[in-house]
Amino acid sequence: MTLEPLLLVAAALFCVGLFGALSQQSVVMLMMGLELMLGGVILAAAAVWHFVAPAATDGQVLVVLAVTVMAVEMAVGFAVVTALFRNREVDMTDDAAELKG
Repeated sequence: MTLEPLLLVAAALFCVGLFGALSQQSVVMLMMGLELMLGGVILAAAAVWHFVAPAATDGQVLVVLAVTVMAVEMAVGFAVVTALFRNREVDMTDDAAELKG
């Protein structure tokens, strides 16, 4: 397999995530779009690292670390969204923007 199809899939993931993050008003859908964007970036980084240095394990460690950080970030984000919904019943980004006052 060559590098181009992997980068094409990574770009498609990033574009779908960008569209989802910019077009949705639900906080959960916004976070899902951000998750897709991060997945595309991680896939592109892993693909490039594999083709630059296939024998090195540094790229694999970096990908596992990035996926772990991504999972922790999403868990914290969903915890904040859940707490926000339980306290104020806010689930849309427009309503959440009004809370800063």
